[in-house]
Amino acid sequence: MKVLIVTGKLASSTVNDVSKKSKQDIYVHTINTPIAAFLTPRMIIKEIKNLENLNTFDMIITPGLIRKDVSEIEVELGIPAYKGSTSAADLNIVLDMAEKLELSPKKPADRLIEEELQKRALEFIENFENDIPNTKKLLKKSENIIVGNLPVGEDFPMRVLAEIANAPLLSKEDLIKRTKYFVENGAQMIDIGMIAGETRAHEIPEMVKTLKENFKGIPISIDTLNPVEIKAAVESGVDMVLSLDLGNCDEVLPLMQEKKIPAVILPTNFSKNWTPQTVKERVNALEELMEKCKGIDVIADLILDPVNSQSIVESIIACHEFKTHNKVPLFFGVGNVTELMDTDSVGANALLSGIAMELGASILFTPEESGKTRGSVHELAVSSKMMFLAKNRGSIPKDLGINLIILKDKRKGESITEEIEVPTIEGAEDYKFTQDPQGSFKIIVENGFIKAVHYVKMKPDMIIKGETAKSVYDEIIKNGFVSRIEHAAYLGAELQKAEIAAVLNKNYIQDFELFKKQKY
Repeated sequence: MKVLIVTGKLASSTVNDVSKKSKQDIYVHTINTPIAAFLTPRMIIKEIKNLENLNTFDMIITPGLIRKDVSEIEVELGIPAYKGSTSAADLNIVLDMAEKLELSPKKPADRLIEEELQKRALEFIENFENDIPNTKKLLKKSENIIVGNLPVGEDFPMRVLAEIANAPLLSKEDLIKRTKYFVENGAQMIDIGMIAGETRAHEIPEMVKTLKENFKGIPISIDTLNPVEIKAAVESGVDMVLSLDLGNCDEVLPLMQEKKIPAVILPTNFSKNWTPQTVKERVNALEELMEKCKGIDVIADLILDPVNSQSIVESIIACHEFKTHNKVPLFFGVGNVTELMDTDSVGANALLSGIAMELGASILFTPEESGKTRGSVHELAVSSKMMFLAKNRGSIPKDLGINLIILKDKRKGESITEEIEVPTIEGAEDYKFTQDPQGSFKIIVENGFIKAVHYVKMKPDMIIKGETAKSVYDEIIKNGFVSRIEHAAYLGAELQKAEIAAVLNKNYIQDFELFKKQKY
């Protein structure tokens, strides 16, 4: 295939380097403009229409950052024209896939490639989950079990179990709302977290009934060591008990064996305030409890320790040691680590998911109790898919089609290095505030939406609501709610901050910075 690539001066060296490595027959035409994104279809047509041998090209690739639809080029010149990648460095991927991928005159090619890879990745997982004969075959293995109607085990994607902490303190409406949030964000199992030190067994039947009626097909577990609460939960129809240990198992096991309810088991005896201190003690205690729990399916929880507490390393070693000799599903309490470390959760959740996958874990457990761990259920749901794909492909978790890259970019973009010979003015915040006669705004971020409350003479008269900054400020302009240029500039900046906060689940406070640059 003979391809004509059109670019600007700044990107031309990168485009030429990439083109030399391509298997395609490439000709690069550089237009005398510094930034390729400034090009338009009309400019390109004017530039290349008189090129020698133009009619020998099979395809024209334009810069991916061009804002307009480039179909006009094909209409005018009779040669199919498509957008390339947004970064010149990614052109090699575009050229390699040019014959396999249906390029677009509207969307940049790298976006199409990402969409195609994501589609294939998700289809692979969906096909696996829907393969009933294969699921039945895998469930015959001792390391795989059924919780409710959900297959759980080493051969399946790690299931995300989201905990509703202190569930008895929530109203019925709030319990449903919290569960709905978790399920929409990828939780496949829901845990009713009870209150330590209290017995609220009488509240369990209603909570279980509420969740079973409103979230059909989602397994429900109970998080308590209290035998009275466990019995109430089992009688109410929970799908799993979290947890049994050496202190409570004798009292509740006969009922669980009768009902065939799976349980997460701990290497502890909290009734005697005993917890294991070494790897060997963890493994031995859990194996002793497994013997007691014959007659029910168990999920082993070696207790993942927070960083620099007892020892996260020893808890991981204990998981590995136990799993080496025991073919049962493994429980991995990711929230134990992320809730007790002051760092953004996304990278930590991905790394811990990778460790869990290597250990053969089956359940990733987390609450979302602090601001820094908001979004953990979604992050674990995505990272579980990533690790399942990597495991099945025998690859590292990279270039899978799905990712958890949120605040940074996978590839470093090109920077503008051309010297521009014009005067430079240093910015300074010294513009004097003047009240806009058309009114003022209070900006709020709520449940993923931006709300701009319009005030006239200190009294609210209108709320403009949208998911994006542009949808809100377009409406503000259309309604004539702004008349001063500095007020318009201020609103644009604040609304964009609000949109970023909504996307990242960050707190937004008008007039305050969204990110603080740490200087230690």
